[in-house]
Amino acid sequence: MNLDKLLTIANESGGTLYLMAILMLIALTVIIERTRHLLNMQSAGEALMQLLREDPGLKSANAKEMIQKFQDMPHTRIIQILEHEPITTSQESAADHLEEALMHEVPMLDRSLWMLDTVITLAPLLGLFGTIIGMFNAFSVLDDIQNAAAQVTGGIAEALVATACGLLIAMVGLIFFNWLNTHVRVIVHQLETIKVMLLNRRLGQQRI
Repeated sequence: MNLDKLLTIANESGGTLYLMAILMLIALTVIIERTRHLLNMQSAGEALMQLLREDPGLKSANAKEMIQKFQDMPHTRIIQILEHEPITTSQESAADHLEEALMHEVPMLDRSLWMLDTVITLAPLLGLFGTIIGMFNAFSVLDDIQNAAAQVTGGIAEALVATACGLLIAMVGLIFFNWLNTHVRVIVHQLETIKVMLLNRRLGQQRI
């Protein structure tokens, strides 16, 4: 199937194949951007949790350097919350402040994933719509009795390209949507873990 044939099929689909190309571009953009961002965030979370295990007070030069390096990460912002809390503040109050900060951070983790979710839902519907339009075009040749059977069969085959494209986009999107959501859950767990680690170390300092 050459480019001219594909363009013909796209035109006969009522423009839905062009719309699906846009949807695929949106999906790929979200997948690439979110994958890069979430993997960097998860890596930073692992490094900061290891830092808290090795240096609970975060007083070393290495700790300050790492916090500066990851200053744009939600894990670091959670850690920095307690820097402004007096040691005399109750454990309950400190926990509430950390929970409030965590609740502000979590909604930002799955930012843009709604666009991928929309593409997954919309692509098969657009494919079906394009197929229906293609079927109309296929059956419009029935006036030509001699060639009708061959033209209808070929037209139906071409019309099904739209459905196939929609399903392909949805399947690719669904795989990455679930994969990205898994990383979001891992990062949320990291934030919860850092919160507990900070509170435990603070409680230990208050008892000294």
